[in-house]
Amino acid sequence: MLAASATGIFSCSGPKSGGKKAFSGGIRGSNMKVGHMLSGKKRLLPVETEKTGIVIVGGGIAGLSAARELGKRGFDDFLLLELEEKTGGNSVSGANEVSPFPWGAHYIPVPGEEAVFVKELFEELGIIEKYDGRGLPVYNEFYLCADPHERLFIHGHWQEGLVPQLGISESDRLQYDGFFKAMKGFREARGNDGRRAFSIPLEYSSRDSRFLKLDTISMSRYLSDNGWDSEYLRWYVNYCCRDDYGCRMDEVSAWAGIHYFASRGGKAANAEPHTVLTWPEGNGWLVIKMEEKVRGNIRCSACVLNIENSGGRVAVDYYDVKRGAVLRILARAVIYAGPRFTAFRALKDFRERLPAYAGSFGYAPWMVANITVREVPEGNGAPLSWDNVSYQSQSLGYVVANHQDISSHQAKSVLTYYLPLTDGEPSAERRKALQRPYNDWAETVVADLSGMHPGIESRIEEVNVWLWGHAMVRPLPGFMWGRARREASRPHGKIFFAHSDMSGISIFEEAQYRGIMASRAALKSF
Repeated sequence: MLAASATGIFSCSGPKSGGKKAFSGGIRGSNMKVGHMLSGKKRLLPVETEKTGIVIVGGGIAGLSAARELGKRGFDDFLLLELEEKTGGNSVSGANEVSPFPWGAHYIPVPGEEAVFVKELFEELGIIEKYDGRGLPVYNEFYLCADPHERLFIHGHWQEGLVPQLGISESDRLQYDGFFKAMKGFREARGNDGRRAFSIPLEYSSRDSRFLKLDTISMSRYLSDNGWDSEYLRWYVNYCCRDDYGCRMDEVSAWAGIHYFASRGGKAANAEPHTVLTWPEGNGWLVIKMEEKVRGNIRCSACVLNIENSGGRVAVDYYDVKRGAVLRILARAVIYAGPRFTAFRALKDFRERLPAYAGSFGYAPWMVANITVREVPEGNGAPLSWDNVSYQSQSLGYVVANHQDISSHQAKSVLTYYLPLTDGEPSAERRKALQRPYNDWAETVVADLSGMHPGIESRIEEVNVWLWGHAMVRPLPGFMWGRARREASRPHGKIFFAHSDMSGISIFEEAQYRGIMASRAALKSF
């Protein structure tokens, strides 16, 4: 249900060298043309009507989680409508002859104590194989990120880990110590309500005012207020904010910024707390598995045009792309699992009177590229890792999609490259992104990779680009614990909302939680 980018694949050559085509590729993305039917400019009348118990709008992690929960509770009278040709949302994945690869979300940290739903899913999928005598989960080794995990290119050298170490001063080290000590304190802190200060799912976090007041300032301001002005520390914190939120640290709520460091409390019998679980497809692997038991209830290429409460039921009109016709479903309840900005266009009541909180929801645009190389790049210093980041770059670097693949020793690889578009206002960055031709994007990617790996252009076979116009909700100061999130979480008649937008943080755990809770509420409404 993400509205973004150019449609389809365009057969374009990459940057040229000596008059010869260097590599192939094109721009991929979601179905913007059909998605723009949501704008309200074209309202078509339905040609058929059917009835069902529940309609789920959106086939991302929230929608799939809602569908799975309904199935687990023995309720099969539901339909899931997805705009795209396949489910996944921003966890969608692709594949070529070398490897599967992610087009968006690509890992999940080892879940903590409160992430019960995640652990239950992991048990069902065999990601958690058993529990040891201490009650700690034993994870399937194939899904734990293989060593080495991450490295940073800085001062012409690759170092282990992403916290800058090369070239830092004693003052920098002291500031590191102060910052990470403070984050450890927040990780262990509990409020006067007995809850952990920062938790996943977010709803389990403490409401103690001494923590919530951090939502009134930016993460950058929080660092400055504590005297942390180290260039290297600020670079790292800014990198983390751009990585998880698609925003610079001067735009991110300090509560959200600290949540990144303080909410993770995963424990495992065979992994360190900071370990992540990943797959060649990224979280697309989970999408494939989650879809299996509910596939018969899913209709893709279905653009929802209108939703309205009507006579004790909810009417859902959608455009069937394959049939070229508008169809209507009368449901006993609707679970809206698309991004909130699409709900403002799809729900009749919202179109007629936009909710007061609507302006608080903003979205971060991203560019993701998948680069097929004939030979895996190494470099001076720390060896090639799953996550490879450059201190000098505006990008977040790249992950090696087939890092987990131990079935072969092929030289070829797919590098998944991430670039949050944070230079200007999101709306301006979206417009610029859509106007840029493929060759410009390819040149940007290759130039950045060449800074890390001189000569890599000669090894590239293909560069494909995906533009996310509204990749994730932006947790600006005041949003995490302000009125907008509270209002957005409330049902609208028999319409229940399920999306990570309502958590203010776009991560798997939050989307899953919202989907499950909305499905339970919908069932109770009968």
